[in-house]
Amino acid sequence: MRLCSIASGSSGNCVYVGSDTTHLLMDVGISGKRTEAGLGELGLKMTDIDAICITHEHADHISGLGVLARKYGVPIYATKGTVEAIKQNTSLGTIDDALFQIIRPDERCIIKDLSLYPMRTSHDAADPVAYRISHDGQKVGIITDLGCYNDYTVECLRDLDLLYLEANHDVHMLQVGPYPYYLKQRILGERGHLSNESAGKLLSRLLHDKMQAIVLGHLSKENNLPELAYESVRVEVTMSDTKYNGNDFPVYVAKRSEVSDMIEVR
Repeated sequence: MRLCSIASGSSGNCVYVGSDTTHLLMDVGISGKRTEAGLGELGLKMTDIDAICITHEHADHISGLGVLARKYGVPIYATKGTVEAIKQNTSLGTIDDALFQIIRPDERCIIKDLSLYPMRTSHDAADPVAYRISHDGQKVGIITDLGCYNDYTVECLRDLDLLYLEANHDVHMLQVGPYPYYLKQRILGERGHLSNESAGKLLSRLLHDKMQAIVLGHLSKENNLPELAYESVRVEVTMSDTKYNGNDFPVYVAKRSEVSDMIEVR
């Protein structure tokens, strides 16, 4: 399997995950043209995409969905609550009902040779999920937009080869930054977003000897810096009671407006 972040951050998210024969987009929170261009950098076309898997209905995850659905007729996998919220979003335009494939948290579904396992997340959306994707013994996890995590989260993300993990904000930057009080409270709340420190704490519970790489994603433009997220997560892992330290595994930071490097699971 392989993974590549096409866009990442509070202004738009889109991640490619695929095998040799199956190609998925996880969210399309950027324009259709930008999605097409990003795939082009990977040597792919939208006509190669077998499905679009949606985590939740916020604009930075679905803004390109309407255009791409109408132009290409790609199946859309999402939970019932997310589908209902998408249908109520008039800014997306009309999307053919037949394209929607309802998935349920904790129930595996198969898309060609990829196994997709949706897991519940704590976020202020209708019915949000993260995804664990498996193929021929290889396992990739993609989890962003969660205000907190618990033992269920850890269990769902065990034994991954590759993890794409939210590191949304630095708490101090958020607290002293320009956001209004209500928005700061939303982000810091249990249904908000994961801070750098919380991402590091979660990662420390997920590391194991066969973990190949970690990608930090969904960084806030106003309340984080790539270097800060990278260092904070590594320090948190080193300070934890795990046997690992922050230098034991490759850690990458997904780029906001550029296509990141493709990561291959060995």
